[in-house]
Amino acid sequence: MTVAPGPVETSPAARTSDELCSLDAVDLAARIRGGELSAREVVQAHLDRIERHNPAVNAIVTLDPEGALAAAAAADERQARGEDLGPLHGLPIAFKDTHATRGMRTTHGSPLFAEHVPDEDELLVRRIQGAGAIRIGKTNVPEFAAGSHTFNRVFGATRNPYDRARSAGGSSGGAAASLAAGFQPIADGSDMGGSLRNPASFCNVVGLRPTPGRVPSHPAGNLWDTMGVAGPMGRTVADTALLLSVMAGPDPRVPISLDEPGAGFRAPLGRDIAGLRVAFAPDLGGRVPVARDVRDVVERQARVFEDLGCVVTEDCPDLDGAEDVFRTLRAQEFNHGLGALLDSDRASLKPSLVWNIEEGRRLTGADLVRARTGHARIHLAATAFFQRYDVLIAPVSQVTPFAVESEYPTDIDGQPQHTYLDWMRSAYFVTVLGSPALSVPAGFTHAGLPVGLQIVGPPRAERTVLETGAAYEAATGHGRRRPSLP
Repeated sequence: MTVAPGPVETSPAARTSDELCSLDAVDLAARIRGGELSAREVVQAHLDRIERHNPAVNAIVTLDPEGALAAAAAADERQARGEDLGPLHGLPIAFKDTHATRGMRTTHGSPLFAEHVPDEDELLVRRIQGAGAIRIGKTNVPEFAAGSHTFNRVFGATRNPYDRARSAGGSSGGAAASLAAGFQPIADGSDMGGSLRNPASFCNVVGLRPTPGRVPSHPAGNLWDTMGVAGPMGRTVADTALLLSVMAGPDPRVPISLDEPGAGFRAPLGRDIAGLRVAFAPDLGGRVPVARDVRDVVERQARVFEDLGCVVTEDCPDLDGAEDVFRTLRAQEFNHGLGALLDSDRASLKPSLVWNIEEGRRLTGADLVRARTGHARIHLAATAFFQRYDVLIAPVSQVTPFAVESEYPTDIDGQPQHTYLDWMRSAYFVTVLGSPALSVPAGFTHAGLPVGLQIVGPPRAERTVLETGAAYEAATGHGRRRPSLP
């Protein structure tokens, strides 16, 4: 464990700033709208905290203090004039460095895009800023968001705020670490094989992988893709739902986008979940190895749901073939999206990325048909499973945060992990279900490392998943434990 420094003298201004940065997003937004706080005051407090603590974590990799303060001042002026305010009015946010931001560099964690500045915002960025959020910068990612450990040759590695010798996860590792460290109250992420859920688990925050189509992505190379999705992150389930409410909603350019508007997710999440039918799968039906310290934490959580009046049964959806489905469709997407870079700049790509693109190039038409057929079979089996159960609970990650110098864990309790994907099966098997999946803090190991619980529902059942997560969060309070920073 990284040893936190001893007590140090802090100025009253620093203490006040830190207290403000610890507020939940829902509370912070209400105080701004009520006039208790100004947007400029809130943004300045977060900029101050980033200046003091980001060098130890490396979560924020691009910062625009002047632009952020100017936008905050303009937001205060709009409020003073009595104009309508969006639900995120005055909240600072640093966008994931794979999401295009107009006039601010978007590097994808690659030397090939180190100075790339987009001309346009992508859809989710427009929606979030249109709801009143203030852009302050960008959060770190692994190269082209490949892998669940955030490091790259442009900015280096992001460190876990709870133990700075360890990984913050990825690919939304900068986002999760910045939430945990108090650099921003909400964060955008994305998830194909766990890129939003794993870092939430590693950093003791909340992250939701929505149903494909809930948060439409535009522009996108493959408008029919259901593997990769964008989603919200926060320090609480309610904060995550608040951000989802502006990210979600239909877009006619995205054929899989769901028609339901997102505003409904702003409704209070309080619900008595007594009688909820809960399936518990601590190792996904014996399909994945789970490190003993993770399993020790996760196995205790079934009792929490029983104490809340739920009916808990150890069971798991039929995931046979999920490995082939996920890896085949992922490899196809990597080759489609990045194959041209492999041809032109192979030396500029990390070896794991080269391997995954080349896996895509070896695919045949028969491979793709087999994967699509298997995907359909798993979906139908999951549909039947969720007629028996309301939610599934399982570990988010099979391991605790690992050494920041390692690219990925090569062993789980004696079982070798041969590629940068192997250790993520507990997340990417769930991807294949097409279900909303919430990562919520589940407690800490004896070594003080965070562990997340995955709450999964049937497709389009985000509301059920969020309400279940909120009830669990209120019963446990694990997310209230914050890291100590130098």
